[in-house]
Amino acid sequence: MIEELRITSLGVIESSTLELGPGLTVITGETGAGKTMIVTALGLLLGGRADSGAVRSGAKLARVEGVVSVGDLPGLADQVEEAGGVVEDDRLVVARSISAEGRSRAFVGGASVPVATLAEIAQPLVAVHGQSDQHRLLQARAQREALDRFGGEPVAALLAGYTATHEQLETVEAELVDVVATARDRAREADLLRFGLGEVEAVSPEPGEDLSLASEEARLGFSDTLRGAAELAREALSSEQEAVDALATTAAARTALDGVRDHDAEAGELADRLAEITYLLSDVAADVASYASRIETDPARLGAVSERRAALTALTRKYGDTIDDVLAWAEQSSRRLLELDSTDERIEQLRARRLELRDQLTAQATALSAARHEAAERLGTQVSEELTLLAMPHARLSVDVTQTESEPSEGRRAALSVAGRWVRYAAHGVDDVELLLAANTGSEPRPLAKGASGGELSRVMLAVEVSLAGTSPVPTFVFDEVDAGVGGAAAVEVGRRLAELARTAQVLVVTHLPQVAAYADRHVVVEKSSDGTVTSSGLTVLDDASRERELSRMLAGLSDSDTALAHARELLEVAQSARGRS
Repeated sequence: MIEELRITSLGVIESSTLELGPGLTVITGETGAGKTMIVTALGLLLGGRADSGAVRSGAKLARVEGVVSVGDLPGLADQVEEAGGVVEDDRLVVARSISAEGRSRAFVGGASVPVATLAEIAQPLVAVHGQSDQHRLLQARAQREALDRFGGEPVAALLAGYTATHEQLETVEAELVDVVATARDRAREADLLRFGLGEVEAVSPEPGEDLSLASEEARLGFSDTLRGAAELAREALSSEQEAVDALATTAAARTALDGVRDHDAEAGELADRLAEITYLLSDVAADVASYASRIETDPARLGAVSERRAALTALTRKYGDTIDDVLAWAEQSSRRLLELDSTDERIEQLRARRLELRDQLTAQATALSAARHEAAERLGTQVSEELTLLAMPHARLSVDVTQTESEPSEGRRAALSVAGRWVRYAAHGVDDVELLLAANTGSEPRPLAKGASGGELSRVMLAVEVSLAGTSPVPTFVFDEVDAGVGGAAAVEVGRRLAELARTAQVLVVTHLPQVAAYADRHVVVEKSSDGTVTSSGLTVLDDASRERELSRMLAGLSDSDTALAHARELLEVAQSARGRS
């Protein structure tokens, strides 16, 4: 519910604040006073197109701000937080500004947001109806959604089940189309993988084998050189030819220092260190001798290693940088090959699942269609009764629920067999919903766009909204002169039905009819003033006495006429009595 509307420099309104409440609020005023600017302001808050021409002459910026109570809409707070705004004390502040140059900015909960985000958050809060907004009721989707809302929980539950199954069917059909379309590519891929895995299996590499063989090949290829270097090193460490070697030299140095140990402790320490070196040289000499004895020249083994390395290199050239990479590719490719080899089986599984889901969807579509037919009968009867009260006693509204027949076919988007007929289906079901109006006795029902005048369409729209009032999620309705072309007793009934709608929702009405204004809980007048150069308008909430004068002006064009005042007073009493007030 909108609690407050602030308008600055918009059209003829310089600066005004309108406090609103529950029930029916009517907005009246002389022609050109700026009543429509209030609807324009609401349109801006709903994300409507910004027009720099709406900025008041001489102003740099027009701004509209609304305070909305959202305590009954818990999901809205999450949307606001996602947009970066906040909801404080169950109240949301939305704003829109337009510069004289045409730039527009939007704000939700104190955060600057794109206009599209403002529209997404604010539009579900308000339904605006006017001569220029009646096209909404003419849209097939809007008519179907209106019928579904009227059907209540039974239709909603059936629609939710149908929608869930439809989504599953779409997923299955999309996968089936993809698998079938790529079957040839998948077969080609499987052959390539099978060939590659065969090459890997023929070689049967071991993890790290390429590195170990490279080391072995280097050792075998330089065996003579390695053996010569080892023997030379052994001779230098411990000679078998009685030549001077490292062990003999180190032992002589140790003996020399050991002989003077008693004369200087430091000499003894050096002798001990030389003893350690002697032991180490002896061990190294033995290891070098052992290494030299193990080096063999084996041309046959060298050939085998080189051949094996060539086979491994052929694998790494195709399937990985190292043998470990090749083995990883083989493992991954084996899994992929199993998947590809099961393509035919997967196709059969998907076809079976598609058939199962189509049968399920058919049953759900049949039940949903039956529920819609039942709701259509009730909605048509209820709206027709409302039209009788709105001075259209001979008008009859019917809700036509039909299906579009189609040829039976296989594959994606095939038709469904419902009640013995093949019909097209969509995400919302198999039904096409259309509101038909027979405006006069004996006339054939026609689509609203063809069978109703502007004034009649206004009353049909009001009748539909009153019928849907108990099921509509919209908390606020705005009617901009939807009573155009209506007068006399019909105008009284329009006021009464608006008051009826206001029992369950907040209703704002811009009107020229005193019969409608008399039913208001709150009466706001747009007053025009001029300083001789610039015209401006302001908003005033009327008390009882001021309200009588405004109604007399609307009745007779005279606010102080005793006769008009008496008529206005009588009109208020009748309206309040009709609403059950004393």
